[in-house]
Amino acid sequence: MLQSLDAQLNEGLDALASQGLYRSRHIIESPQGIHLQIDGKQVVNFCSNDYLGLANHPDVVNAFRSAVDNYGVGSGSAHLICGHSQAHHALEEELAEFTGRQRALLFSTGYMANIGAISALVGRGDAVFEDRLNHASLLDGGLLSGAKFKRYAHADVENLKASLTQASGNKLIVTDGVFSMDGDFAPLALLAEVATQHRAWLMVDDAHGLGVIGESGGGVLEFSKLGQVEVPVLIGTLGKGFGTSGAFVAGSEALIETLIQKARTYVYTTALPAAIAEATRASLRIIIAEPWRREKLLHLAQYFRLGAQQLGLQLMSSTSPIQPIVIGDSQQAVAISKQLLNDGFLVSAIRPPTVPQGSARLRVTFSAMHEIEQVDRLLAAIANNLKLARATASSK
Repeated sequence: MLQSLDAQLNEGLDALASQGLYRSRHIIESPQGIHLQIDGKQVVNFCSNDYLGLANHPDVVNAFRSAVDNYGVGSGSAHLICGHSQAHHALEEELAEFTGRQRALLFSTGYMANIGAISALVGRGDAVFEDRLNHASLLDGGLLSGAKFKRYAHADVENLKASLTQASGNKLIVTDGVFSMDGDFAPLALLAEVATQHRAWLMVDDAHGLGVIGESGGGVLEFSKLGQVEVPVLIGTLGKGFGTSGAFVAGSEALIETLIQKARTYVYTTALPAAIAEATRASLRIIIAEPWRREKLLHLAQYFRLGAQQLGLQLMSSTSPIQPIVIGDSQQAVAISKQLLNDGFLVSAIRPPTVPQGSARLRVTFSAMHEIEQVDRLLAAIANNLKLARATASSK
């Protein structure tokens, strides 16, 4: 006899819970920032991607309010029907200039930008090569494209070369710029060299790098001194360093026109609100005008790493604002995360399938709004809770 839908689903949910893999949501009662109100309690937020502290910046908020008065809330339709406002167009032009590219194209989310771009560029008879630790949206984009899909070992250019030599048709290499769960950088200079050698195209999703990495906030491409010729397809998201919402693809005139014609996640969806575009224009101006935010982020990450090493915490190799502490066991990572919340710190426990088996971790992220005193208190709380968790585990 077949189980009912709910009975089968509940079995699956129980299995996730028993493995420490069940996910749950916090209900936030305050604006985004380094201080959040959760269930009536104020906590210090160390798990946001709002790296530059712009999500609730008064200039960004005021730009949004003014744009609502001018444009309303909804955009009404897709960009290609009647949803493409002057605000959208101005932001695209400013993003193109910021990234040093001919044009940029807005998408409603980063997930949609990645799926749309990959599927528009390759299909049956082609091949797409992806870093094993790429974001889910990149992996899904490769699988949905219909192209032959191959994952290479993380940041392993030699492993990628071996796969490229066997490929036919158009070849697209896809990688994150900053890997969101590890915090390390892709070896972009080497990847660009390999792409040239094998007549492949290189696509970089610099979601966690743009605005955050590089002297002017140009991301990992600026850090690697690469431009449109070496990396013809650049993806950027707006919900992280920019503090707003949405995403964009930047590249040549031909690339953007191709995406307008062929990217299904662009053609067949409602444009993001014009007010979001205006808010993002304000945040872009801050990114350009206030490099101290990036400088402070770098200092905080370095300070945290030094303190963590002195306490014997197992860090991953990262110079970005993403600083993962490896715990290993999923249930232990969840337990420490819960105790940290009781101590007044919000730090996410990241578990499989987001990360490989046995590598559950606390993903600590920094904002330019954090202060050294908060970092000191976080380090002490993590060290204390990890010590207690290990003592409990050894006593069982």
